Amino acid sequence: MQTTTVEALKARLDNGEVVNLLDVREDHERADFNIGGTHIPLGKIQAMQLDDIEDWKDQEVIVYCRSGNRSGMASLFLEQAGFKNPVNLTGGMLAWQEKFGK
Repeated sequence: MQTTTVEALKARLDNGEVVNLLDVREDHERADFNIGGTHIPLGKIQAMQLDDIEDWKDQEVIVYCRSGNRSGMASLFLEQAGFKNPVNLTGGMLAWQEKFGK
């Protein structure tokens, strides 16, 4: 599984790069703090409810959650569903907030 760091992702976003972000946290976590992207909780990923991101199959998809654990699982599910380039955000939003704040 490929991974990226919060520093690398923030640099890309700050440079105006368009990236496919996928937030796999629960609704209440996303309401508290998020960095954007499409929101599909992990349970829906596991149930293969992927219609919202079907057109990302051949593109890089950066997956994030609170700590990087659920997004790691989601990345594996996406690979099994035929996605070519899922990338797990190491440390998730905890690392982001620690490094950059809210």
